[in-house]
Amino acid sequence: MPPRTVLILHSSAQRYGSDTQLLAIARGLDRDRWRAVSVLPERGVLAAMLEDAGAEVVVHPLAVLRRALSSPRGAAALARTAAEDRRVLGQLAIERGAAVVHANTSVVLSSGSVARRGGAAHLIHVREIYAGSSGPVAAALWPLMRRRLERADALACISRAVARQFAGSPRVELIYDGLPEPPAPVDRAAARRSLGIAGNRFVVALIGRVSDWKGQDVLIRALAQSPLVANGTIALLAGDAHPGAEAHGRRLVGLAGRLGVTERVMHLGFRDDVGTVLGAADVLVVPSTRPEPLGLVAMEGAAAGLPVVASAHGGVTEVVRHGVTGMLVAPGHPEALATALRLLADDPALARRLGEAGRTDIAERFRIDRMLVRLQTTYDRLAGG
Repeated sequence: MPPRTVLILHSSAQRYGSDTQLLAIARGLDRDRWRAVSVLPERGVLAAMLEDAGAEVVVHPLAVLRRALSSPRGAAALARTAAEDRRVLGQLAIERGAAVVHANTSVVLSSGSVARRGGAAHLIHVREIYAGSSGPVAAALWPLMRRRLERADALACISRAVARQFAGSPRVELIYDGLPEPPAPVDRAAARRSLGIAGNRFVVALIGRVSDWKGQDVLIRALAQSPLVANGTIALLAGDAHPGAEAHGRRLVGLAGRLGVTERVMHLGFRDDVGTVLGAADVLVVPSTRPEPLGLVAMEGAAAGLPVVASAHGGVTEVVRHGVTGMLVAPGHPEALATALRLLADDPALARRLGEAGRTDIAERFRIDRMLVRLQTTYDRLAGG
């Protein structure tokens, strides 16, 4: 029997969390069972990487939920794009004989209509938290989004925190993301030299999109708290903003200036060499003020042997085990973050113990092969065996 085709619709062509999971899927699918055709909204670095992995890549503007609904004009443009998706990608599904249409994030709005037109089963990978404390826009959209999502044949939720939004729906399948490639060991001294960090400073890394909820401001405020002023803690901020949201990055620079910590904050922008950033750090922080759906960067930090200090909400609490592999602190509280970081700075043996436990834990619980087995089993079931 020839392999069946899965048409995977994805919301970006960059290299952040869900992007790396798409790449892992393309690389890891059993080619005797499944062939991937990936649809991206633009041609970026991810497209070339997918093609190198043997996946067919189609570039087509996709109806993606961002800030488009903030104006009538944006909503109208989104509706036009969704209609075009149905026409063009529905035909693509027919031509490729797609058995499954897989939206790799729930913000791709047209996957259902594409699946219906193509006569394919419909799977949505839910990597977002809309309900609860995820902000006013997400909360307002949640009733509509829930109705849309629950029309899919299956919902692959990346954490229990995500799955709880659906209150035991039979369509939900818990499929944790996996860590594709644990960071290669990096010489600490060399990593610090490459970033211009001198001496034995205590270094904290935050890796992720620059946004109003990822907690970069919380970390900057923590640096100004007396526990971290006293030991001169340095923060590495790795990541850039979504196009059009660069003003938030400028606000962070201004905040550091007002608090007098400019010289202790290094704005690194997007980095291909995440291993260098992790190698230079003593601790990884995930101080998000809204719940993280899971926390792939927390996995990366733990896999690199770093203790992880994270906000105590959302899916990251399923990754970080308080007092075992890291520490969980109250979200949005710079004082609590500063206290936890100073504890680790003052007790290197504790930091080392948490980091080693985290490395072992991540290797056991978040393996990429487990994710692939569960995902392909779901594909098989949706396609009829």
